[in-house]
Formats: sequence, structure tokens, C-alpha cells
Amino acid sequence: MLPEERQNTIVQLVNELGAVNVKELSARFAVTEDSIRKDLTLLQRNGRLKKTYGGALKIEPDDDHFVSQRKRKYRPAKQKIAKKVLKLLKNGDTIFLDISTTNIEVAKLLKTSGLSLTVVTNMIDVMLAMRGDEHNRLIFIGGTFSEGSDGFVGALANREIARYHYDKAFLGVVGLDLAAREATTYTPEDATTKETILRHASERYLLLESRKVGKDSACIYSDLTGLTGVLTEKELEEENIEQLKALGISCL
Repeated sequence: MLPEERQNTIVQLVNELGAVNVKELSARFAVTEDSIRKDLTLLQRNGRLKKTYGGALKIEPDDDHFVSQRKRKYRPAKQKIAKKVLKLLKNGDTIFLDISTTNIEVAKLLKTSGLSLTVVTNMIDVMLAMRGDEHNRLIFIGGTFSEGSDGFVGALANREIARYHYDKAFLGVVGLDLAAREATTYTPEDATTKETILRHASERYLLLESRKVGKDSACIYSDLTGLTGVLTEKELEEENIEQLKALGISCL
């Protein structure tokens, strides 16, 4: 059996059973456990399953996949996080606001903040929120349009993002798994774009409501290495704070 055929069969199994085990798959396909782990890594990268320790899980549908659905939810929490973002900024900064409904709230506050920044974004809602802003310079990144996120991702967007250096970048999160040291998002294209942003920023911040800690999604975009801080609307549990501190990440 070719690797591609084996991988397709693994996806069928995980969708039917809900979960699969590396040892059982290794025996079923008569290949090494390492080969199965590589299959699972590739399938997770392509958004077809969720890799776990010792196996993989079926990806459950997420009702909040579309920005149009998410941006009206949990607004008080997002507004609290947005206020924390403003405290990190200073005149002259170049910042990146990526595809995140919390960044829409950040953009709204920037208009009346009195700050003078260069703001780079790939999200249409952020651009619209800053329309008429006379103090901050706005740079909009194009690329491949992502219907669900109302923004631009992919190779063309990544090329434009890489033309700049960012003093601070603020990224949205679908899920933060501290045990696995993973920040996740919905699609592979958004994941690669977020990775590009992180590589070109001096300070790197994740924005998330506390409910997203322990939650995960299909596509990993950060192993949490080199992150500066995590901004939440309220203090996290002590265990989570200690996990972040152990990674050198501030909990703000």
C-alpha cells in the first residue's frame, strides 16, 4: 500500500471510530510506529485529524469557524484584552494585527488612543475598523482570500508580510494546549501565515479568551517557543500560569 493510500485509510478509520492508536495502526498496516507517527503529523498539518500522544482524534466541527459568527460573541472579554494590548504600545511602533476578532476591538480603540503607529493587517474587519483614523498609518496585506476569516492568507500574503519588521505582533488563537505546547488555528493556510508573522516580529503576543486554554483545533502554528506573552481577559489558573512561566512567557 502506498503512503497516500494508507493515510486516506487512517482518516477513514479516525472518522468512523473517533480515535485511533499508533500501535494498532502499525500492526494493521505492517509498518513501523515511526512511519505511522509521520503519517499522523502530515495529516494533522493538512487539517484532517488531531494528533495526540499515542494516536489521533477525529476533528469535531466548530460552529465558530466563521468570523461573522465569532465577532459578536464574548465581546466584553475581547474588549478587556484589547485594552491590555494598548498598554503595550508606544508611539512609533510598527505592529501586526492578524486575523482575530479581538484585533477588531484593538483597531477600534486605536482610533481614539492618541497613539501614532504603523499598523499592518491581513484582516478586512481590522482595516474597516480603522477607516478614518488620522493618526495611525495602515498597511493592508493581500493574498488568497479566506472566506471564513474575512482576511488574506497563503503564499502571496506571506511574501508581503515578510517585507516588514514588526516591533510587536498580536495573533489570534483558536486553542492553546499548554501540555502539548501548541497554539492552533482553523486552516493550514492561516497557520503558515501566522508562522510568517511570528518570524518577523520582535515581540510576539497571543490574544485569547481564557476559555480557549485547553481547547485545540486542526492546525498548529506555534510550539510556543520564543513567545513574549499571552493576553487574556482574566487571570488564568495557577497551573496554567506556571506552565507559561516555565516557557518564559508572560501571562498578561
